Amino acid sequence: MAGISTAGCSSGLLFRNREAAGNSNGASLVQYNGLRAVESVQLASTRTKPAPKCRTIRAMASPTVSAPKRETDPKKRIVITGMGLVSVFGSDIDNFYNKLLEGESGISEIDRFDASTYSVRFGGQIRDFSSKGYIDGKNDRRLDDCWRYCLVAGRRALDDANLGSQVLDTLDKTKIGVVVGTGMGGLTVFSNGVEALIQKGYKKITPFFIPYSITNMGSALLAIDTGLMGPNYSISTACATANYCFYAAANHIRRGEADIMVAGGTEAAIMPSGIGGFIACRALSQRNNEPKRASRPWDKDRDGFVMGEGAGVLIMESLDHAMKRGANIIAEYLGGAVTCDAHHMTDPRSDGLGVSSCITKSLEDAGVNYINAHATSTLAGDLAEVNAIKKVFKDTSEIKMNGTKSMIGHGLGAAGGLEAIATIKAITTGWLHPTINQDNLEPDVTIDTVPNVKKQHEVNVAISNSFGFGGHNSVVVFAPFKP
Repeated sequence: MAGISTAGCSSGLLFRNREAAGNSNGASLVQYNGLRAVESVQLASTRTKPAPKCRTIRAMASPTVSAPKRETDPKKRIVITGMGLVSVFGSDIDNFYNKLLEGESGISEIDRFDASTYSVRFGGQIRDFSSKGYIDGKNDRRLDDCWRYCLVAGRRALDDANLGSQVLDTLDKTKIGVVVGTGMGGLTVFSNGVEALIQKGYKKITPFFIPYSITNMGSALLAIDTGLMGPNYSISTACATANYCFYAAANHIRRGEADIMVAGGTEAAIMPSGIGGFIACRALSQRNNEPKRASRPWDKDRDGFVMGEGAGVLIMESLDHAMKRGANIIAEYLGGAVTCDAHHMTDPRSDGLGVSSCITKSLEDAGVNYINAHATSTLAGDLAEVNAIKKVFKDTSEIKMNGTKSMIGHGLGAAGGLEAIATIKAITTGWLHPTINQDNLEPDVTIDTVPNVKKQHEVNVAISNSFGFGGHNSVVVFAPFKP
């Protein structure tokens, strides 16, 4: 999640307070210190303390930037052999990307629960989801949606890679691992368990309360379901989660600890405490009268992000292993990087240093011409990312950059997984989806954002950015596969 504050030196977080009494026409500012609001109080005094000086750190960018040097060892070269997702546009990869190319918004009013009294009543809610053929009915009823999305996306990715149960049984399953993370975990199961505790006492808590709440359960359940015995855990770095999982999975393959890794992110936070919690943070757009126009990256009229959900999973495999089994190779993973802003719980660094250093770490010489941006549609976050990109890429004339979240909302821990799939589809189709709702572009955004209409573009090297609360930055790099 990109930060949502206005720029400033304070470590406190400045949010728009749209509910300030007596100020119905404009947005006032309330200062937050951590998670608690602090009243602004002026004390009578004859002396005034000077404002604290901002510490300035200059970001150093590489003189030339592009793809990491391609690995030459086929055991260390990593290719993508399968993709699977659950999204607001369904679970079919081609349908998902076609909807994006058409510029269709998947945002609508929430009806999963009664949100009529909430100040935000819309999101990228998944409807008509089916787990038929992937999860048996008894388990399906018990599972949190977070794990249902994970299992379906994971199994679909394995099927896409021609790694169904019959094929898996012929492979060394101790060399096939799973790293699927989540930012929030089983939030509905957790909330229901707490409600049962308060209303009925501890004896009425379901025995699935803990197992189906904890964040590692997506990877665990997928492994139990398929018998995969390689490296298995989850990563939780808020909205940077899926990219962290790709990065970790690649390292397992390059160290020889796995031949194949199932990696990605899953999330299901469109429920009362999920929406309510982000409303409390003043993080969400409140454009209730125009839900489909609410997510508007880089537009002057943006007012926060739109909640999304789903799962996005890749099958990452060593080139050596993929070729030996005759796998269909979709694209190549060239590398990635992870860094931390070390700055603030929710604010991004306005100078973009953490982001620019992350991008620089992931790249070496020339060639990047497409960026799938984090671009959440928040006031500070969108510009901080653009500032970072400009620091790294001195000439952006050949680069195109778009925001998938403009159509599907912000899937939190799943965002990087869904956007990795969009990035790879851009590589394989030669078409970039638009960033919709681009009516009044910020003047500082001088990079082509593919506004409102898709564009044909041959992608040489692509990067996909994801950043999370806590200052977690992540960048992954994909390219067309070249033998």
